[in-house]
Amino acid sequence: MLEVKDLYVNYGAVEAIRGISFTVQPGEIVTLIGANGAGKTTTLHTISGLVKARSGSITYNGHDLQKTEASRMISLGIAHVPEGRHIFPEMTVEENLQMGAYSNRDKEKAATAMADVYTKFPRLKERRRQLAGTLSGGEQQMLAVGRALMGKPSIILMDEPSMGLSPLLVKEVFSIIREIHAAGITVLLNEQNARMALSIADRAYVLETGKITISGKAGELLQDERVKKAYLGQ
Repeated sequence: MLEVKDLYVNYGAVEAIRGISFTVQPGEIVTLIGANGAGKTTTLHTISGLVKARSGSITYNGHDLQKTEASRMISLGIAHVPEGRHIFPEMTVEENLQMGAYSNRDKEKAATAMADVYTKFPRLKERRRQLAGTLSGGEQQMLAVGRALMGKPSIILMDEPSMGLSPLLVKEVFSIIREIHAAGITVLLNEQNARMALSIADRAYVLETGKITISGKAGELLQDERVKKAYLGQ
């Protein structure tokens, strides 16, 4: 479904991504784990067209994403839930969700997508007239995910969805990811909470200073002594 091959990305003279390669198969949850500054966010930004690679290739269902504008990604079935959520604080919950369907000219399909999001997130329906900036952190994360779902994506790129949330809300967010996956959507997940990410993923890649150093089945990485020592506090 998604193939990243020999990808290099620079920020000026700084080499942020150094020749990484990985794949995501349809129906999988694949997670990228690593410390701050490892290159996880840059990888997602490059896939979704927000950052241009120096070299390498990214293909999605046969499409060359290096030649695709970021604004066209949702029409290909790719949605991005960014780190920090980036909801529109001065707009209502419902207006934020409508922004997620901006490329859908079919009002009936957009209304169906809205109803689906409200079914999945009843709290958003309760607060649909409320300004998004007044929501709690957990509710804002739900809104960011709901906005992504409005485009009816085949794959969602999720960047640090648990960041800044209480342990209880972290569990709720990961429950939401499981629900999204159960609905048939493929997930590429960036996450610092390695234990939670590995507990729900099919496969995982460890990024360190722009390079993939470990990869394999998520369950196996949970038992890997290197991963335990570096990311699981064991």
